[in-house]
Amino acid sequence: MKKTMLAASLALMTCATAQADTLLGLYIGGQAWANQTSGSFGEGEIDQAVFNFDDEYQGSYFIAFEHPIPLIPNAKIARTSLDTVGGTQLTSTFEFNGEVYSANTTLDTTLDTSYIDYTLYYELFDNDLLTFDFGLTAREIDTYIKVEDSITSLNSDLSASGYIPMLYLSTIVGLPFTGFNFFAEGNFVSYDDNTVYDVQAGVSYELLDNLAVDLDLTVGYRSVKLELNDLDDFYSDMTFDGLFVGAIVHF
Repeated sequence: MKKTMLAASLALMTCATAQADTLLGLYIGGQAWANQTSGSFGEGEIDQAVFNFDDEYQGSYFIAFEHPIPLIPNAKIARTSLDTVGGTQLTSTFEFNGEVYSANTTLDTTLDTSYIDYTLYYELFDNDLLTFDFGLTAREIDTYIKVEDSITSLNSDLSASGYIPMLYLSTIVGLPFTGFNFFAEGNFVSYDDNTVYDVQAGVSYELLDNLAVDLDLTVGYRSVKLELNDLDDFYSDMTFDGLFVGAIVHF
């Protein structure tokens, strides 16, 4: 009888451990992103200059925590950098932060942008065949822009920051017995001439899958749009697109 009770206890402990591993999760991931930048910026909705930006390699990373407590959302924090340089020859007068640049002036620009996403989300489905999450994101964005006349060195700069509320969606579709999954994820919002989105889709492969740790490799395509209307006097209509590779560790 004692042996039977001991065996039953061990079985229950094993099941409880497996259940906890399924319901509790810490995810840490990152990407190396090769993107192309295009678009315009300025100090007004109309007064914007189109620049030719260099292609850059950008980085992003995130950490997420999931739990089984009803009604309390899961949490995710992600950071992305969008830094690039560019130039243009003005076709008309361009005013930026108090400086006026005349037509035919050649301008160089430095753009340093980063944002942190604070996301709270719920899991509607969570199994090996389908995962679907939805929630809300508060995007904290910081931007620094500098323009400079390449001949006279006359320059001006502008710093802008603020929060943008966004809708969050994520899904994963598993391919049984292959280790491969299709995934898509996005934050987006559109209001008052502001359109901001950050979407990605791709394929992941389960390189490591055991009770202690999981490791997935990812590859896909990502697109970011920043159509901002008066973010601390900053106006922009820019896109960042390109392929990425990454990895996600699940404890």
